Amino acid sequence: MRAIKIANYGDASVLKWIDTEPIPTLGEGQVLVKVHAAGVNFVDIYQRQGRYAVGVPYIPGLEGAGVVESVGKHATSGFRCGDRVAYTGHLGSYSEYAAIGTDKLIKLPSGLSFEEGAAFPLQGMTAQYLMYEYRKPKPGDVVLVHAAAGGVGRLLVQWARHLGATVIGTVSTAEKAGVAREAGADHTILYTTQDFVAETKRLTNGHGADLIIDGVAKSTFAGDLEAAALCGHIVVFGASSGPADPISPNTLMPRCLTVSGGTLFHFAATREDVARRSQDVLKGMKAGWLKLRIDHVIPLAEAEQAHRLLEGRQSVGKIVLKVV
Repeated sequence: MRAIKIANYGDASVLKWIDTEPIPTLGEGQVLVKVHAAGVNFVDIYQRQGRYAVGVPYIPGLEGAGVVESVGKHATSGFRCGDRVAYTGHLGSYSEYAAIGTDKLIKLPSGLSFEEGAAFPLQGMTAQYLMYEYRKPKPGDVVLVHAAAGGVGRLLVQWARHLGATVIGTVSTAEKAGVAREAGADHTILYTTQDFVAETKRLTNGHGADLIIDGVAKSTFAGDLEAAALCGHIVVFGASSGPADPISPNTLMPRCLTVSGGTLFHFAATREDVARRSQDVLKGMKAGWLKLRIDHVIPLAEAEQAHRLLEGRQSVGKIVLKVV
């Protein structure tokens, strides 16, 4: 089969196109999926760089959509040949075939394309757990979302607004500010020219943000501690600018702040988790209040370009690789 493979950690140039990779052999409880589209995410970049080492050589990609081509022994959950499926949490999506445990599969509704199927699982379920597992926003709350025009950021903005919160989004450009406002952000802060702490306090009459969701980390976390409201909650779920600098837990005491860290890996660890979270996302999409934005659909062979676009913050919304 054709695939993208990484033999050594490094920059985007280590993504190599090959056409002689063996088709995966099915293990127990697995199905073989003919992959039609693969989602591109920041975690792919972290793994490629060796920041989240997965062991080389390997085929990257943790998210995709396609058709079940064959079913292995003891594969359960009612999946059959010909089923259209989506998934996340399985390494190896930058390829024509993937052998995947049925506990990770999501049945793809007939109204969604494979590109949409590859765009929603990781980011959609990430937004779902960030909304519900820490401090669920309620009407009157102020939610600050960093990188509000990105793939996860746009979904968070829409979800927080759906729950009745006032949403402030930080962005890097005027174009991205427009994207965040289109998604429903009440206010946007251009962090490249504005102090997001001062702006958050100004916009909230000194109150601050009740919930801050941060996938940026290093360049934002210190400011989060100042921008949070009394008894506010900060959730760090990524590190697009690098890991945040350490703090003493005692610094949280004076303003009664709480800080949490999250990863979808642990919040989608069981079949029940995947089913519940994915259905919440799909229901929001069907109802129309949760909308995907796919910015680029790029041929699999040009995965290097996809990584450079994402890494260089030249995309708004989702980047998808077209496999078939």
